[in-house]
Amino acid sequence: MRIWIDGYEANVVQRLGSSQVAFELLRNLEKLDSDKIGVDKKNDYLILLPSPPLGDLPKERLGWKYKILKPKRLWTRFVLPLALYSAKQKPDLIFSPTHYIPRFSPVKRVAVIFDLAYLHFPEMFNQKDLWQLKNWTNFSLENADHILTISNFSKKDIIKQYSYSPEKITVVYPGYDKEIFKPINDQKKIQQVLKKHSIEYSYIIYIGTIQPRKNLLRLIEAFARIEGDLQLVIVGKTTGGEREGWKFKEILEAPDKLGVREKVKFLGFVATEELPYLLSGSLGFVLPSLWEGFGIPVLEAMACGTAVITSSVSSLPEVVGKAGMMVDPYSEDQIEQAIRTLVSDKKLRDKYSKVGLIQAQKFSWEKTTKTILKAFEQIGKSV
Repeated sequence: MRIWIDGYEANVVQRLGSSQVAFELLRNLEKLDSDKIGVDKKNDYLILLPSPPLGDLPKERLGWKYKILKPKRLWTRFVLPLALYSAKQKPDLIFSPTHYIPRFSPVKRVAVIFDLAYLHFPEMFNQKDLWQLKNWTNFSLENADHILTISNFSKKDIIKQYSYSPEKITVVYPGYDKEIFKPINDQKKIQQVLKKHSIEYSYIIYIGTIQPRKNLLRLIEAFARIEGDLQLVIVGKTTGGEREGWKFKEILEAPDKLGVREKVKFLGFVATEELPYLLSGSLGFVLPSLWEGFGIPVLEAMACGTAVITSSVSSLPEVVGKAGMMVDPYSEDQIEQAIRTLVSDKKLRDKYSKVGLIQAQKFSWEKTTKTILKAFEQIGKSV
């Protein structure tokens, strides 16, 4: 098959959420295809980018090429359609690992719809993003030949909210980088990373973007009730810049208002390679999110053998199974009690560490890409 891929989201330096998924899909599609050289007929991939590929993207080779398209502006409305219509040899399909497909296309289109949080929590998005998500996701669902989504929960939500055909949706669970996310026993290296980030006491850790949907205000308020030297380490960047920034300002100011500024540390963006050390050095990982399409940081925490506290809503029970402590994300009391219990009970932490490692093994990017390729084959055969 000739497959074109919109690589816009993957070609960024600080990858989180959809950009992380897009990058891993590119990396693992190329690896899976490369492994088949000389064995099976390979696919022919062309990755479309608005700028030269970053150094960690797969290198070009026969059957895996990059094409730089300009301008970056109006990418899906004008740039991608023009490339498709003007191509002498057209692909069998174009894959967009985002909510947004090319506005016009002479070939089949496949998109990834991660979740529909914007429908359930519109007040948590700035108006420009909300308008774009509503209109462009609706367009993708109406015009794509097939939709991929990242959990059964999200699939059911798409079917319910849009009366969408189940046959046109394939669930592709994300994975994690097994070379990076694994238990770390090197205490000297852990201490070096902790010292770098000025972490001096026992701590619990959150990893993710700083935005209202992640429920960080309730987490900080619950944490503020706990006495002692315990710290809350929050890893992640704000999203949206100064234009409302998904209302992150209130989150950043919460520790001061609650009198726990010295106990809550915002580290900002942290290099992926350091995350396993931060996870392994913690007493537990906590994500009391109100809504997740999947929740990759939870999976990465389990893969590091870190005990997990997370929400009992959306896709999170599907990801964690029985390998973590579940709380009602709307209950500060439950969040507080779960933290107290976990940090004071080493046997409980060890239990969740062991079952979390087993649960994490159920997910891999290799499984993800194989499922995607099967979907591509079916789409290619359909009339």
